[in-house]
Amino acid sequence: MSVKIKVENLSKIFGHNIKSVYKKIYEGKTKDEILQETGKTVAVNDVSFQVNEGEIFVIMGLSGSGKSTLIRCLNLLTRPSKGNIYIDDENIVTYNKKELQKFRQKKMAMVFQHFGLFSHRTVIGNVEFGLEARNVHKEERYEISKKALAATGLAGWEKKMPNELSGGMQQRVGLARAIANDPDILLMDEPFGALDPLIRRDMQLELMDIQDELKKTIVFITHDINEAFKLGDRVAVMKDGRIEQIGTPEDILNDPKSNYIKSFIQDIDRSKVLQAKNIMYNPSALVSAKQGLNVAVREMKATRISSIYVVDAGKRLKGIITIEDAIQAIKEKKRIEDIISDKYCSTDEDTYVQDLISDATNAKYPIAVLDDENRLKGIISKSSVLSSLVD
Repeated sequence: MSVKIKVENLSKIFGHNIKSVYKKIYEGKTKDEILQETGKTVAVNDVSFQVNEGEIFVIMGLSGSGKSTLIRCLNLLTRPSKGNIYIDDENIVTYNKKELQKFRQKKMAMVFQHFGLFSHRTVIGNVEFGLEARNVHKEERYEISKKALAATGLAGWEKKMPNELSGGMQQRVGLARAIANDPDILLMDEPFGALDPLIRRDMQLELMDIQDELKKTIVFITHDINEAFKLGDRVAVMKDGRIEQIGTPEDILNDPKSNYIKSFIQDIDRSKVLQAKNIMYNPSALVSAKQGLNVAVREMKATRISSIYVVDAGKRLKGIITIEDAIQAIKEKKRIEDIISDKYCSTDEDTYVQDLISDATNAKYPIAVLDDENRLKGIISKSSVLSSLVD
């Protein structure tokens, strides 16, 4: 994967005459001690990280951790006190006013928590705003905006006013406005924080669907660990202006690097974070229809299992057979095709564990994990589902 965003040693200190603050940072003074001694706020403290092209990179932390200041530094709405920000290997910190304006118009867009809609403009008028600022022709920007609204589930709402929409729908307009400009990067500062839990969940799913289609590079800010672990390909956890740990949700759950991270994740619902791909395993045995029933029986005997999945040469799943049916079929001189069954449960790699619990508990056979072409990627047993819920 190519690196889209590279942040090096970024700091933001609020206040004048901040040189003395760096000395106190080097001495190991805490954020609160520096504030008390100098009146200066260390919002971001020597932060470095990279964001890969096409990933959702979530920055999370409690209030005052520096996450919102950090994301505002990424488009220079807040100027960093020190450090570099590279977008496609260009250091945007060095940009002049004209270069920065062009960068914001074409490469990066931001979605805010409180929507930021113009109350005097229609829904489509709000979505068109960025295109209008770029002098895109009226008919072209109307068509682009209609497509953006359709992508966010708002087709047919073009002529409504913002006050006619629910909070969730207003946030969809904000998202449509951002993607209408077709930016490489989306910055999202707690975009669902003002929504009630049910609407928030719908918007999370909507964002994942949009990302599956558009493959944008997204930097997403949240204080909600469940939201962070649900959305993030990788997650950075901040505390007092510093990054405590960066990793995939599974990495952070399984290998917390500090006591702070341990306390942060102790109450998380693992079933809403872990996915099928995190708990599946390679089947101990498979058989193809060409190999026949005797091979199938030998495989089941050798691996001490009572059922086996049947695949073709491309590892596409054809069905399942049991040891009892296979032995009886040999006696009756039947073939695998005569006894193969489709009475099994299947899922894809991105299904969350919470959605597998019922099937895993009730299924007679391991759950088959399949890709879009019906290829068998792995299997999931009842024990692998239930054990994943325990630290």
